[in-house]
Amino acid sequence: MKNNVILRNSLYELLYQLLIIIRGFILSKLIINVFGSNINGLIVSITNFLAYITLLDAGVNVVIKSRLYKPIVDDDKEQIAKILGGANNFFKRIALIFIIYIIGLLIMYPLINNNFKWDFIDLLIIVISISTFIEYYLNITYRIFLQASGKSYIVSIVNSIITIISTIVVVILINKIHNIIIIKLISNLILILSPIIFSLYTKRKYKLNIKNKKEYKIKDKWDGLYQHIAWVIYNKTDIIVLTLFSSLINVSIYSIYSFVCIGLRNLINAITSGIDATFGKIIAKGNFDLLNKKFNIYEIIYYSLIPIIFSTAILMIIPFVKVYTIGINDANYINYPFGIIMIICQFVIAIRIPYRALIHGIGHFKETKNGAIIECILNILISIILVFKLGLVGVAIGSLVSTLVRTVEFIYHANKYILKRNIISSIKKILIIIVETIIIILVSKYISYGSDINYLNFFINLLITILISTIIVGIINLILYNKEIKNLIKLN
Repeated sequence: MKNNVILRNSLYELLYQLLIIIRGFILSKLIINVFGSNINGLIVSITNFLAYITLLDAGVNVVIKSRLYKPIVDDDKEQIAKILGGANNFFKRIALIFIIYIIGLLIMYPLINNNFKWDFIDLLIIVISISTFIEYYLNITYRIFLQASGKSYIVSIVNSIITIISTIVVVILINKIHNIIIIKLISNLILILSPIIFSLYTKRKYKLNIKNKKEYKIKDKWDGLYQHIAWVIYNKTDIIVLTLFSSLINVSIYSIYSFVCIGLRNLINAITSGIDATFGKIIAKGNFDLLNKKFNIYEIIYYSLIPIIFSTAILMIIPFVKVYTIGINDANYINYPFGIIMIICQFVIAIRIPYRALIHGIGHFKETKNGAIIECILNILISIILVFKLGLVGVAIGSLVSTLVRTVEFIYHANKYILKRNIISSIKKILIIIVETIIIILVSKYISYGSDINYLNFFINLLITILISTIIVGIINLILYNKEIKNLIKLN
C-alpha cells in the first residue's frame, strides 16, 4: 500500500476520532448538567453492558480482514465474495443472539440497579441497543471490506458526517425537550445510516455478490472471537465492577476520565489506521525483508509521537477535568492518582499497537489467545479485590497490571515469530520513549503556565506542553536515530 494512501486513511480517521472526542465531551457535559451525574452514570453503565455483545467488531472482524488481504492483492473477486458471504451470515447470527442478550439484560439490569424505575431503565436499554443491532444485521461486512481494501478513509468520511449530524440533533433536542429516552432514540436512529451507506456504496462500486456464499468457513474465527471476548471483558470490567460494587456516581466520574483515555486511544488508532492492512499485504506476498525494513521505519515514526501525546496527557488530564466539571456540584470529579494511572495504562496500550498490527496482519490469533484470556482474568480479579478499599484507583490498578502483562506478550511474540529479530531492538526503543516522557514531565513541572481555571488558559497550557514535548523528543531522536532519519529522508 502506498504511503499516500496510508496518510489519507490516517488523516480522515484522525478527523473522525477528533469529532468523536468532541461529541463525547459536549454531550456528556450537557447530560450531566441537564439530567445529573446519576443519569450519565446509568447511560455509561448500560452502554458498557451492551458492549459485551459487540464482540466481533475487532474479533472476527480482524480475522476476516486478515483473510481478505491475499484475494484483494490477487483481485480474486470470487474469493472475496465467499469470505464476505460467510462473514455476513455469521454476523446475522450474532445479531439474533443480541436480541436474546437484550431480553436478559431487560430482566436483570433493573435488579442490579434500583436507583431508577424498572420501565425507565428498560426503555433506555432498548433505545441504546437499536443502532448496534442494525449495524450487525445490516452488512457490517462491507465496512470490513473497505478497511481491508485500504479504503478506510471512506468509512471515516461517512462516520464523520453522521457524527456531526447526530451531535447537532442531540444538542438541539437536549435544549428543547427534557426526555433522555427520546433523545437517545433519535440519536441512535441517525447512526443507522452508516451501515446502510457502506452497503450501498460497496455493492455499486465493486459489484460484489455475497448472496448464497454461506458455505465459506472463516478459519480462526473462534480464536479471533475468544481474543475479542477477552478484550471486551477487559475493556468493560472497570465500569461493570463499579456498577456492581460501587455507585453510579463513580461510574460517571470514571466516564469523564475514560473519555480522555478513549480519545487518546482513538487518536493513536487514527495515526495507525490501515497499517495492519499494509503489513498484511506485505506478509501475503511473503516479503519478510521488506516487512522488517518497513516496520523499523514505522517504529521510529510512531514512537516519536507516543511520548509527545502521553506526556501531554499526564500533565493535562487533571487541569482538563477541573475545567470540564466547572459548575457540576453533585460529585467530586478530581482524583489525581486515578487520572495518572489511567493515562499510564493507555500509554502501555499504545506501546503494543505496532506489534499487535503485525500479529493481526499475519493472522496469529490462535497463538496469542491465551495472553488475551490472562489479561482479562487479571483485570477482573485485581479490580474486584481492590475496588472495596481503593475505589476508582483500585480498578485503574487492575487495568494497568493486566495491560502490562499482555503488552509484554505482544512484543515477545511479534519479535520472535514474525520479525524473527532480537527483542532488544524493541526494548531499546521503548526505554527511549519512557525516558523522553519522564524528561518532558520533569521539565514541564518547572515552567509556570498560570493557574486560572478556564478553557482559554487550559488550551494555552496545552499548546505550550505540546511545544515543549515536541522540542525535547525532536532533539533526542535526532541524536539517537540520526542514521535512520537520514535513510528515511532519502527514501522520500
